[in-house]
Amino acid sequence: MTDANNGVTINIRSIIIVSLLSIAYLALSTFLIGYKPDELTLVIIFNVLFYASAITRKFILGFTIFIVYWIIFDYMKAFPNYNYNPVHIAELYNAEKHLFGIHFNGKLLTPNEYWLANSNTFIDVVSGLFYLCWIPVPLGFAAYLFFKNKKQFLNFSLTFVLVNILGFIVYYTYPAAPPWFVQYHGFHFIPLTMGNTAGLARFDAYFHAGIFKGIYTKGSNVFAAMPSLHSSYPVIVLYYGLKNRLGLANIFFAIVTVGIWFTAVYASHHYVLDVLAGITCAALGITLYNVLVKKFAGLRSALNKYERVIS
Repeated sequence: MTDANNGVTINIRSIIIVSLLSIAYLALSTFLIGYKPDELTLVIIFNVLFYASAITRKFILGFTIFIVYWIIFDYMKAFPNYNYNPVHIAELYNAEKHLFGIHFNGKLLTPNEYWLANSNTFIDVVSGLFYLCWIPVPLGFAAYLFFKNKKQFLNFSLTFVLVNILGFIVYYTYPAAPPWFVQYHGFHFIPLTMGNTAGLARFDAYFHAGIFKGIYTKGSNVFAAMPSLHSSYPVIVLYYGLKNRLGLANIFFAIVTVGIWFTAVYASHHYVLDVLAGITCAALGITLYNVLVKKFAGLRSALNKYERVIS
């Protein structure tokens, strides 16, 4: 199924494997979360790129790491975290106010509440643009590394997935409501609450578009605010940008990182505590990945084999 020069080759075995995996994914997805056009689109994209050419086949096999992440994230809809542990609402809100509260007009407000009362159009637009970067920047950076340095691509991609897994573990051990939930519903837990654009709705309204509305209607779980993985992703990008000495690009990555952190709070999607937890999660994931690669020869061997497949 593979050779030293072309990686995975097209033969009966590879066709059967790809076909069975495609069918199994669609069937399992329909069973767990119901059929969605996105699932079929993903299967079509994978199959087209797998069969189109050797280059596109290597590309999609490399990015299968991100596909696995997306499938895990998507399947979380079938297993809401609030079914396993109580959702933390008031205690997180009160801790945020105690640690980071801002006195405004004679009241002590959380940073989210302060910015809700002091938002303006300029910040709405700029912060919205920053928050739109949380998907394109990591994926764009991954694509750059794929063509520039396959080993660093694998390191970045697997670190990304590991950080997400750590975040998912926290989601299930410490379900937490986002700030906007308190703003709209108070401290009473309401299961099956739909995702909300919160402060990002002002960005959508300014451009007469439903960009963020479309994103947040696909969220896996409202009660997964802690940690803020939106805040984790740019940290991973910046780390690998610095590691690969990308110069001016790292200044851009640093600005985007701070911009996403600010927007998470400004738009009432996360508390400062969530952002700090996201940063910590990224640091732990990066450290753990480096330790695992350094300690386990079998993992290094597997990475070398994977690198040969996509090279």
